[in-house]
Amino acid sequence: MSDVDSDAIAGQLLAAYRSGTTIPPLTRTYPGLTVDEAYAIQQRQADTRVGAGARIAGYKIGLTSAAIQQQLGVDQPDYGHLLSDTVYGADRPIGSGAFLQPRAEPEVALILGRDLRGPGLSPADVLSATAYALPAIEIIDSRITGWQITLADTIADNASSGGLVLGATATPVAGLNLALLGCVVRRNGRIEQTGAGAAVMGSPLNAATWLANTLTARGARLSAGHVILTGSMTAAVPVSPGDAVSVAIDRLGTVTAIFD
Repeated sequence: MSDVDSDAIAGQLLAAYRSGTTIPPLTRTYPGLTVDEAYAIQQRQADTRVGAGARIAGYKIGLTSAAIQQQLGVDQPDYGHLLSDTVYGADRPIGSGAFLQPRAEPEVALILGRDLRGPGLSPADVLSATAYALPAIEIIDSRITGWQITLADTIADNASSGGLVLGATATPVAGLNLALLGCVVRRNGRIEQTGAGAAVMGSPLNAATWLANTLTARGARLSAGHVILTGSMTAAVPVSPGDAVSVAIDRLGTVTAIFD
């Protein structure tokens, strides 16, 4: 990794949650940090957390919509690991102290019914491997001060993954056009954002296909039971203690995250 110490940087990012203190942008501290180096840093953290008892619950695609890319100043998608200890129950208090700079995003979650491996997967391949879809709220969070991120910063920071909340009603995806699904995001009862599946790389199915092929190219795998968070349908909504965020997605239902 040239002059970049991936273990040391991974340790700094892991320590940010323990200390409750963000760190300066990695690309400022390590000019020239590459995407490959950033993914290696991400992987070191995932390995450490799995070694401590967590399991890989799936993967997330980030930076899929124009709204999110503009909001964060990046120009292409990325992915991150979903860890079992960051899956929160719907309609149950979520301790805000677990996060540093949280924001909520409305997403379509796909649950795999069988293993999915590339390369050369098509949306039809992903569709056939998907058992069902759920409405989801991703809690994105950044350990980088003030969300001052480049693509390499957010990749190293596990694609700014903080947690996720899944809805309870499973909906089969066969015959369902995910691109046409509309969503409404409310915070404390007030509408904050509206969007549609087409904002996610044309369709959440396209995003999931990108993820599956990209993971294969990097030696990772998607397995039966894994969750795929397909990307935000709107700009992210900042959240604070006491907030209740609900996401309603056509045909999939509603899910609510309550921040303590």
